[in-house]
Amino acid sequence: MVRDALRLDGDTLVVQMVDGPRSWNLASFDRILVLGFGKAGARMALGAQDALGDRITGGLVAVKKGHAEPCERIEIIEAAHPIPDATSVTAACRILELAREADERTLVLVLVSGGGSAILCAPRNDGERPLTLSDKAAVTCELLASGAEIHEINAVRRHLSAVKGGALAAALAPAAVVSLILSDVVGDELSSIASGPTVPDPSTWADALAIVRRFGILDRIPPNVSALLVDGVAGRVQDTPKPGDPAFSRVANLVIGSNRLAALTAVSKARELGYETLYLGSRVTGEAREIARFYLGMALDCAANNSPMRVPACLVAGGETTVTIKGDGLGGRNQEMALAFLVGLSESNVELAKRITFLSAGTDGNDGPTDAAGAFADLGLLEAARRADLSPRGYLARNDSYRLFDATSGLLRTGPTNTNVCDLQILLVV
Repeated sequence: MVRDALRLDGDTLVVQMVDGPRSWNLASFDRILVLGFGKAGARMALGAQDALGDRITGGLVAVKKGHAEPCERIEIIEAAHPIPDATSVTAACRILELAREADERTLVLVLVSGGGSAILCAPRNDGERPLTLSDKAAVTCELLASGAEIHEINAVRRHLSAVKGGALAAALAPAAVVSLILSDVVGDELSSIASGPTVPDPSTWADALAIVRRFGILDRIPPNVSALLVDGVAGRVQDTPKPGDPAFSRVANLVIGSNRLAALTAVSKARELGYETLYLGSRVTGEAREIARFYLGMALDCAANNSPMRVPACLVAGGETTVTIKGDGLGGRNQEMALAFLVGLSESNVELAKRITFLSAGTDGNDGPTDAAGAFADLGLLEAARRADLSPRGYLARNDSYRLFDATSGLLRTGPTNTNVCDLQILLVV
């Protein structure tokens, strides 16, 4: 996708924007610097290297641990995800240092992909009480466990960061900046992808404070963070850069890949294989176990009535659901959805259920803090659970989907895919 977006025509770099091509005269620049962060960073860096070759004068790309690949002209470093650690802070400091060295004769290619919010972590330090890494990690943990959606989580994280919410663009000014963005956010909202380091921040201090209050975590987050949010609302701390800020006058942002593209590719493949297909879009959100009920209802209707598709049928959808954690189990939102689907199958007509197979998986190969991308659900797995005397309903109550599917061979393990465009659900009825 990076190679498709970039083309060299002599000394002219042509970038395929969503509204048509845009060009930069490379003779106007002394340096081409590549900076990047996110789970897909290494593959994106290789694409940039293929497209620009020795025109690249240097660069640094931070990726999730285990996602690095060899790259000749661009240094690849690893950092933590989903909870930032010291390596995340080091990555952010190094990228900010390179950004501040860029001048008006520097062209900076910024490679942005999902996971960048944790991988690039620079705690804000301009309040009365500077934030620490542990402050940011604690807030991230609370938000992830609260059931907040990603755009809400990132609205808070942007305000606690010295690099997110347009802060990287401010550090890069007056350089020319081209950001190539791989979206892992429902609706491709630029300010939420990796918390929008090169994008104006539409949210405010008041929005961030309202989010932590709405999810009931204000009294559980570190005092330094709550004090900063209150000071921000009171106008005692500067807000993030907003639309119209001169920091963005030489910045171009381009989404080059998304969940919609992945889902439509799956639809095309399903048709090739002879399935009647239905694409439900790429904006599926909500509680994972509730979304599972919706998919199960469609599957049963299809099996019983050939509606809304005739069998053999394949339904494809994408997005990013949430899980409100109430138990002490292990899993992720995709495994939770598959387990809820399995519980529903256990209560369904057996003749219909045996014709249904469901998969929910993360395109990055990681679902929650596990080594699985997601999980399958079908009658065979339900029977395996019964033979092992395992109760799917009990495991669901404990949010313990990983252990149920690990014991029944229902996990999808791909390893790191080095890309990240949200989640996909695939439903087959035969």
